[in-house]
Amino acid sequence: MDKDKVKGTVDDAVGRAKRQVGEWTGDTDAQVEGAAQQIKGKAEKAWGDVKDAVKDAKDEARKEIDKGKQPESDHPAQEHKKERRGA
Repeated sequence: MDKDKVKGTVDDAVGRAKRQVGEWTGDTDAQVEGAAQQIKGKAEKAWGDVKDAVKDAKDEARKEIDKGKQPESDHPAQEHKKERRGA
C-alpha cells in the first residue's frame, strides 16, 4: 500500500472527526477545517491509487517481458520498433 493512501486515510478520518465535533458544538471554523482536511485526505488516497495502478501495470508488463512476450501496445513508437525487429 502506498504511503499516500495511508496518509490520506488518516487525514480523511481526522477531518471527518473535526467536522463532526464542529457540527456538535456549532463551531463553523472547525467544520470548515475538517471538511478541508477530508478533501485533502480523499485527494491523497486518489493519488496513492494512481501510483499503485501505475506500479501494478509496470509489474505486469515486466512479467510479460520476462515470459518472452512483448506487452501489447497501441502506441505508434512500439509498432515502429516491432517492424524494425522484423516482428
